[in-house]
Amino acid sequence: MTQPAFSFEIHANDGAARRGTLRTAHGDIRTPAFMPVGTAATVKGMTPEAVRETGADILLGNTYHLMLRPGSERVAKLGGLHKFMNWDRPILTDSGGFQVMSLNELRKIDENGVVFKSHIDGQRFELTPERSMEIQGHLDATITMAFDECTPFPASHEVAATSMRRSMRWADRSRSAFEERTGYGLFGIVQGSTFEDLRHESIEALTSIGFDGYAVGGLAVGEGQEEMFRTLEFTVPSMPQEKPRYLMGVGKPDDLVGGVMRGIDMFDCVLPTRSGRNAQAFTRYGTVNMRNSRHAEDSRPLDSLCECPACRNYSRGYLHHLLKAKEILGSVLLTWHNLHYYQELMSGMRSAIEAGSLSDFALEFYARQEQGDIEPL
Repeated sequence: MTQPAFSFEIHANDGAARRGTLRTAHGDIRTPAFMPVGTAATVKGMTPEAVRETGADILLGNTYHLMLRPGSERVAKLGGLHKFMNWDRPILTDSGGFQVMSLNELRKIDENGVVFKSHIDGQRFELTPERSMEIQGHLDATITMAFDECTPFPASHEVAATSMRRSMRWADRSRSAFEERTGYGLFGIVQGSTFEDLRHESIEALTSIGFDGYAVGGLAVGEGQEEMFRTLEFTVPSMPQEKPRYLMGVGKPDDLVGGVMRGIDMFDCVLPTRSGRNAQAFTRYGTVNMRNSRHAEDSRPLDSLCECPACRNYSRGYLHHLLKAKEILGSVLLTWHNLHYYQELMSGMRSAIEAGSLSDFALEFYARQEQGDIEPL
């Protein structure tokens, strides 16, 4: 069977927001899209079938963690990441740069790449743009990310410029090393911290190289939502209009709404799964701490309008009990709920963009969040 070409089609616009479809070798991705994070070839606490049931079209895998354990060569021998984890839909893999940069004392960076020690056993590894492309190829990533340096925040203009320009040289090497295959894509990553001139310089460098999509990196690293949105407002309009745009590592539900309204098409974040394991539930009325004693005798569902298994089949009182008793099922159910909520939010925004009513959708979203969780019994 002939593989479909990697392509992006925009079906509707509403202000800066876009409703589109990204077509790949492993199926279509409806945008705006949220990608659950499957760090070690699994979305923690969820089967792939359950993740798909929440409405996810694409998952994110982690190059750094998978290269260390079980090793990308082993994944390749076992049929690639899709077969390995039983997910036949699209997978995006990050380049490993963010995790390596966060190692601090355990790594050394130069023009060639990064030499680092594994956080698991101290073993020495080298990660370069060429090696990152090779690893992501072993994993059979549908979307490969260019190898970059994630600039820390805060950073001076000089530090941010040096970091960004190295990332652009690495992007060029990533492009050269990437193995072209029908239906597969390579994304470049815009860097430059919160400096407008550096972001624009980065976009110009990446577009001259040419990528299948463009990500905004180096945000959600401590600058705060207001500064993140300000940076998006001067960055996104200069990015190629006909290509998908991906905001890396973001975020909370209101980050997603704000990002979509500023023209972002794709997001990923560990927040819905990590929060689920820590008794935090995201609902249309804000964040709920299910360990709170007010839920102990509440017979109502977590969210009466939600169709996930946690809300459809169990009471707040039962969820509270599971979490207080540290039963695994409590984390599983809250993770399932959070992922379902995130996908429901993205679906709602896609429909609103098609209808030209995203502003009304956002007003209602913020009003409900401001209202807060329903009153206890």
